[in-house]
Amino acid sequence: MSSAKATPALAALAAAGVPHEVVKFGHDGRQDSFGAEAVRELSQRYGIAAEQVYKTLIIAAAEGLAVAMLPVPARLSVKAAAAALGYSRAAMADPASAQRATGYVVGAVSPFGQRRRLPTVVDSDALAWERIFCSAGRRGWDVAVAPADLVRLTGAVTAEIQAQ
Repeated sequence: MSSAKATPALAALAAAGVPHEVVKFGHDGRQDSFGAEAVRELSQRYGIAAEQVYKTLIIAAAEGLAVAMLPVPARLSVKAAAAALGYSRAAMADPASAQRATGYVVGAVSPFGQRRRLPTVVDSDALAWERIFCSAGRRGWDVAVAPADLVRLTGAVTAEIQAQ
């Protein structure tokens, strides 16, 4: 278990006593597909399945911003995510709004330690894994956590939110 407090995400995990492991990899500053970069690096270095690496997306609805988490290779059904959160409809949030609300830059948005806690939905496939990997709050840093800890610490609901 890591006790590193280098980001608000890691500080939140440590403060909550959540077992976690920080995994760092070289980040290519020119990279735009941050999730694909994480999958490639974690797969090559540690043998982690692509479906075990989760992306943190911010959606916007009339009710406000929210977090949707799903495996990097999957596409988000914004409609399903909105429904899971009890919203009538939603769209992807613009990057500037996501950064202001979470305190993280695009490509490093973590579900933990956000500037203000947003309603969160996690794809139900996460529950099949012993642990999943998501952003630790810095590009090139991921954190492995048990899905149950992710759900508990973020107050998330789980639902099928992948586009078919």
